[in-house]
Amino acid sequence: MARRVAIVAAGQTDHVSRRLDVNVAELAREAVDRCLEQAGLAMAEVDAVILGNMEMFEGINMPDQWMASTLGAAGKPLFKLNTGGTVGASTAVAATQMLAAGTFRRILCVGYEKHSEGSVQSAITTVGDPLWERSVMAGAIGNFASMASVYVDESGVTEEHAAKVAVKARRNACRNPHSHLKLPDITVEDVLASDMLAYPVRKLDMCPSSDGACAVLMASEEDATGLAERPAWVHAAVTAHDQQFMGDSLKRLAEMRSLIAASRKAYAQAAIGSPRAELDVAEIYEPATYAELAMYECLGLCEKGGGGRMIDEGVTEMDGALPVNPSGGVLSANPVGATALIRVAEAALQTMGRAGERQVDGVERALATGYGGNAWSEVLILSADRP
Repeated sequence: MARRVAIVAAGQTDHVSRRLDVNVAELAREAVDRCLEQAGLAMAEVDAVILGNMEMFEGINMPDQWMASTLGAAGKPLFKLNTGGTVGASTAVAATQMLAAGTFRRILCVGYEKHSEGSVQSAITTVGDPLWERSVMAGAIGNFASMASVYVDESGVTEEHAAKVAVKARRNACRNPHSHLKLPDITVEDVLASDMLAYPVRKLDMCPSSDGACAVLMASEEDATGLAERPAWVHAAVTAHDQQFMGDSLKRLAEMRSLIAASRKAYAQAAIGSPRAELDVAEIYEPATYAELAMYECLGLCEKGGGGRMIDEGVTEMDGALPVNPSGGVLSANPVGATALIRVAEAALQTMGRAGERQVDGVERALATGYGGNAWSEVLILSADRP
């Protein structure tokens, strides 16, 4: 029988445009120290470390080798993952499986990115097919613009709907001390007046490039209750994959097959029949405003084509029926190797009642997702109650 698993602590750096005072190893260690401090644990008491990072972004190969001692993993198992934007959540999924299997009792998940020391655009460009995709869909902006155009046509969402997502995210970020973009006075008009990057995506519709790191401590049941007063128990941790050829399926923002597959399996594992009614908060990986609207639909939080109505009705606001990204989300901080782990950490903090000014009242069950260019999705469901 699989052992129960919980998140017992989380730590983050403050996410900013440039951290010139630290190298990548020191950046990651800052999050590790904050996490272990919250748990009241020494590194010597951790059994294994799982590291997530997008190596191409900094152009540094095999960082797990030369960062081992900084991460506190010297002489211990250290696993390195690179699954695209989902990588932070991938570390949490992997840790869940190892702990449930009884391989370890305490695992530290770490994700980081130092975008200021690399070239995200040139790295992402290489993902696209060299003949059919790179010239028109190179990088994140081109991909999202192409997919958003199809999504707008199929769903009927408008630029105003997308702008409301941008406003919600940047205002929520003002409650989060770690967030990168804090814009308390931002308006829908500000978003619509921002530069057009590639139709229909404007500058304020997109996430920033951030330097930052996140660490999450996960434990099996025999340790979890002693390390946290209110652990965030993992009820589901699911991965789903899809093919990567973006030009073959531009409908993928409106129909993210991997996210649909992962979320439906996660709901079944967690015995959730109506996610909108049964979830108390969601931290979803939305690199662009249009993506958040589409993800409402793909996650089953509303009917197909209902994303615009959800944002109009205020359902996903901090005081709405299902707050989405009270942290400010990816739109407000995006150190890619850590970004999906931040979603897991924020969902855990909400479940544990430790989210500070961004805490939503009465959270018992939370959703977190990871996103890797539609090709890879992770879905985790956390609860204050044991599975």
